[in-house]
Amino acid sequence: MRKIFLTLGMVTLLAACHTVSSSSDTSSVGSTSGSEAAPAGQNAMPPQNAMPPQGGMRGRMREARIDTALLDNLTISDPFIFADQASRTYYLIGTGGSGRIQARKSRDLEHWVGPFTIFQADSTLWAGPRCQVWAPEMHYYGGRYYLFATLTSNEIIEKIPGRYDIPRRAMQLLVADSPEGPFVPASPEQYTPHDWATLDGTLWVEDGVPYMVFCHEWLQIVDGTMELVRLKQDLTGTEGRPVTLFKASSSPWSREMLSIHEKTYGLDLPGNVTDGPFLFRTGTGRLGMLWSGWSDNRYCLGVSYSETGKVAGPWVHQAELIYKDNGGHAMLFNSFEGETLMVLHYSDAQHRGRTPMIMRVDLSGDRLQLKGRYAAPK
Repeated sequence: MRKIFLTLGMVTLLAACHTVSSSSDTSSVGSTSGSEAAPAGQNAMPPQNAMPPQGGMRGRMREARIDTALLDNLTISDPFIFADQASRTYYLIGTGGSGRIQARKSRDLEHWVGPFTIFQADSTLWAGPRCQVWAPEMHYYGGRYYLFATLTSNEIIEKIPGRYDIPRRAMQLLVADSPEGPFVPASPEQYTPHDWATLDGTLWVEDGVPYMVFCHEWLQIVDGTMELVRLKQDLTGTEGRPVTLFKASSSPWSREMLSIHEKTYGLDLPGNVTDGPFLFRTGTGRLGMLWSGWSDNRYCLGVSYSETGKVAGPWVHQAELIYKDNGGHAMLFNSFEGETLMVLHYSDAQHRGRTPMIMRVDLSGDRLQLKGRYAAPK
């Protein structure tokens, strides 16, 4: 759990996470629970709707303390794997430390070298140089690489008596010419409304139009929502106001936090959670969305499908969870061998922090099906 501040009976959430599924989450791509020396490995995935050009990597990541670790020994919240076709390298990013995004890279999805800093905030950024950075995603679009990141500043945008103070938490796009950065803001302004606490934005391109799907945070509005906003063609801003796709409580598996005795930052805060959207198409062309929330066994992963095949929906929720045992915030990518894979984080008795796990996925039919845990070819 990230930092919280108590003020006169209220909680000021300046650097808190969405809600945690483990009390010992270190949230760093560089954090290991034990590492093993191995041949340097790297890999990355192409975004769903575009493919990068062939050619070598052009940037250079700023180095911290570099090591090589097995995936199972890493502690990462909100993992995202980008498979870069240009370098045939996989990049792993996730929720990180103060004011920066770090990455590890691999060629075999097992041995990960890093961490490397690919984005460092400074005082010119609206969120400040020490902002919290959550759940970054990497996408290739229009010949450049983009990070969709959730930033939290120390500014309070709303005080809700008896509940908490809402910090300025918003989506920011960052851009670079290489997956290794350095990434810089694509716009000086945040991408979501200034009076909203928002998080976990993801890119979707439909009929040539870029959109962002993101969450309006349940901590502010109690029943969290999934939102859609159109992006400018060059991704330098948004066009129009967001529209609500659905509320968390509309899903048959979503549970109100107090009904399952779930505390948030140690407090009894009522509400239903939307978290971590990621869109995909099945083999039959059906449009689906992975997203997370809380259910009977704590943090979980569900899937919803658009009835029209369009991102605007309407969306219907599959009753059966994809993953139900305190894990979620998943995304899909294609391995360089052509296999569809999913990465998520989970917590259990053995892994007290959030641990990334890669699973095999079948999208050949009209719905997503898991095929078990992925094992790298020997």
